[in-house]
Amino acid sequence: MIKSYLMLILLLVTVNIFSQEIYFTSGKNYTKYIYKDANLQVNSNLQSGTGNFYEAGYTNASTSKRMLYSFGLSLNEYNAVGGNTTNSYRWDTQYLGVHGGLSFKFFTIQSNQKNDIDFLVKTGLNAATIIYGKQQVNGIYYDLMNQKEFSGIILESSLGLTVRYGIPSFGGLSIGYDFCQSLNLTNSSKEKLSFNTNQLELGIHFNIN
Repeated sequence: MIKSYLMLILLLVTVNIFSQEIYFTSGKNYTKYIYKDANLQVNSNLQSGTGNFYEAGYTNASTSKRMLYSFGLSLNEYNAVGGNTTNSYRWDTQYLGVHGGLSFKFFTIQSNQKNDIDFLVKTGLNAATIIYGKQQVNGIYYDLMNQKEFSGIILESSLGLTVRYGIPSFGGLSIGYDFCQSLNLTNSSKEKLSFNTNQLELGIHFNIN
């Protein structure tokens, strides 16, 4: 399955060399950590945290104009909090990655001014690595950069919906939602960590052809 994901990313890279749009998106991540210790016991004291995300890239349409391919760079913050009556925890992380995606226009509202509103379902893959990570335990900070649960290659799959308002002389504006699941591909330790993220985004799109 991992090989299939990597092949899809490679395909998305090759088909987007000649793109029709440049896009920028940003928004909020609401992330839930799923941590299992060496005995595969789940920590029930973890709570969702909030963070920002940013993405920039290229979009290219298929011949039918209904299927869109995208490729870009992403910066995600995956944060969480936790604790009990005696201890409090906080995690702040940032991951830099390469993103590839597919979108399909399943419904369009057309107007006389050609400012169409498109509804799209989308899926994507993001391969990322940590560039910043701190854990706070009772006010004391620890570096996460070399912790195997956080370092290495993180593969994130996503599925979501986007509503895009087209502006012919400019490009367009969009709003969307994604549900994302992240898995560490290189963690060989007995402790395992994955992320489930609800992502809300706003986007701006510029025509380049």
